[in-house]
Amino acid sequence: MKRQKFSSNSPWEDVVGYSRAVRIGNIIELSGTVAVDDSNKVVGIGNAYEQTKFIISKMISYIEKAGGKKEDIVRTRMFVTDITQWEEIGKAHGEFFKDVKPVTTMVEVKSLISKEYLVEIEATAIISEGNLA
Repeated sequence: MKRQKFSSNSPWEDVVGYSRAVRIGNIIELSGTVAVDDSNKVVGIGNAYEQTKFIISKMISYIEKAGGKKEDIVRTRMFVTDITQWEEIGKAHGEFFKDVKPVTTMVEVKSLISKEYLVEIEATAIISEGNLA
């Protein structure tokens, strides 16, 4: 099967050796994503809700670049630095996925790579047969 790699042009992709997204067949895997814009600036500092919204929008854009759509997302994994903020994080997640309802996990972690990152999310999408390119 053909392997397609999608880059966000982050300098860390080459240093660490990863892609923002990889598509093989009808499966798209999306790397852990934090709230960093194209200028490498953190979005929503101190606000887990805003970070979650930004992250999910960014993730959906890469799913689309890989030929999928939001409705193809079957799993999200959320890593959060303060589980007491679960309702705000969950609210943002629900705004995107209330009808899609992928399986999901939210886990509190000690920290992420930068103290400004409150949330990191991964996703898996499976493109339905009717949408295969």
